[in-house]
Amino acid sequence: MRSYSSTGTFIIRVILGVIFLAHGLDKFQSGIGNIEGFFASLGIPAFMATFVAIIEIVGGIALIIGLGTRIASLVLGVVLIVAIFQAKLGMGFLNGYELDIALLAMAVHLALSGSSLLSVDSLFSKKNRA
Repeated sequence: MRSYSSTGTFIIRVILGVIFLAHGLDKFQSGIGNIEGFFASLGIPAFMATFVAIIEIVGGIALIIGLGTRIASLVLGVVLIVAIFQAKLGMGFLNGYELDIALLAMAVHLALSGSSLLSVDSLFSKKNRA
């Protein structure tokens, strides 16, 4: 392990990936129709429920294995921002959007710093080829 900082970022990457993977899978397992209804009640087109679930699954896997960490984090950050403003803001901070803010902070950190420790991306980096 190169440093405590890279180890901490690795942990953030994997945990954020697991959380998003679990949320995406749950959308399908609990019945995507239910999620579509919830989206529609918020004024979001119902088909976006499937789109968001796929983004969460693919993005979660990408983070876990460290493939396109910055891009995956950016896309998942956008999902979180929309969730906060469309679904959670009216619920207040506690029991509302506090978890989303924490996840967004994790995603922003990864989007800005990347995470090369134990990642697929590191296999293709110029540093490792030299």
